[in-house]
Amino acid sequence: MTETLAQLSTVFLYAAMGLYAAAFIAFALDLARRGARATAVEAAVVPSAVARRAEVAAPVGAPTRTIIGGAPADTPPPPSSALGRLSSRISTRVEDDVMNGSGGGASLKWAFALTIVGFAFHLVAVVLRGIAAARVPWANMWEFSMTGTLVIIGVFLVANLRWPIKYVGTFVLGLVLVLQGIALLRYYVPVVPLQPALQSYWLVIHIIVAVLGTAFFALGFALSGLQLLQYRRERQVAESRPQQFRFLSTLPSSVALENLAYRINIVGFIAWTFTLIAGAIWAEKAWGRYWGWDTKEVWTFIIWVIYAGYIHARATRGWRGSRSAWLAIIGFAAVLFNFGIVNVFFHGLHAYSGL
Repeated sequence: MTETLAQLSTVFLYAAMGLYAAAFIAFALDLARRGARATAVEAAVVPSAVARRAEVAAPVGAPTRTIIGGAPADTPPPPSSALGRLSSRISTRVEDDVMNGSGGGASLKWAFALTIVGFAFHLVAVVLRGIAAARVPWANMWEFSMTGTLVIIGVFLVANLRWPIKYVGTFVLGLVLVLQGIALLRYYVPVVPLQPALQSYWLVIHIIVAVLGTAFFALGFALSGLQLLQYRRERQVAESRPQQFRFLSTLPSSVALENLAYRINIVGFIAWTFTLIAGAIWAEKAWGRYWGWDTKEVWTFIIWVIYAGYIHARATRGWRGSRSAWLAIIGFAAVLFNFGIVNVFFHGLHAYSGL
């Protein structure tokens, strides 16, 4: 019965992965559609914007001239500040037209619906694994991967109730597909009894808070990555250079993305702080000491220090823009290293991967 439930759990997980893959494609199609729409809107806006500027700049009483393809040859180019203002107005118009005109297209609705259905299948897979093991399903790398990716999707869905951030769906689902794909290939283990040190209610408290912190860090990572891309696009617009990713003109500004990433990372940092404290309390109960410089303990503390530095630098030292984004990305890279490298290849008191 136990093995049957475990196998059924894996079947539901494969179904969830298929739905996530379909949702990933739909989210990507939505970004492509945004890019195409932005290009079309900008092509319509630029000539009229240049024409209006030429008309305003003409002397009072001067004859009206027809402008085809931009300003006439004898019209001097507008100053750089005027170009910057013109580019800003065009960017704002593109964002308004795309977001208000067709921001909720069919591909985006299908993507979000598929994500919700995939989350339901994923939840069933985790619950079945827990029933098969007769305990919480996060006692080894396979179970932690299942639960961790479930919570990442759950945080993404819940966050959309507060902020309209469906545009990060491609990045969140891509991350989940990579992480769970690695788990399917490398981490699967049959249901086994708990080791003595794990037979504690702290297994429930410590790990679930760590998973929550990781999920918020993952969402902050996606927003910080978009922030860097958006910041680069804004510089290209200001300098009248070609843009690589047109869909970015339909997303919030780099400042708005940075502020949202900061809020979400603060929530993750609070959860990670409690993870560190709960881990120390559990260590004292299991091994008779609060801290022993075990590899897992050290890396958990390193992650805490990186995000503490990120919050402190941004709040007190004025580290805004790309510097704060890179700190958030480095922090999440440390989280992935802790999860995928330390848990598997470093041996110590926390060798509970089950591999």
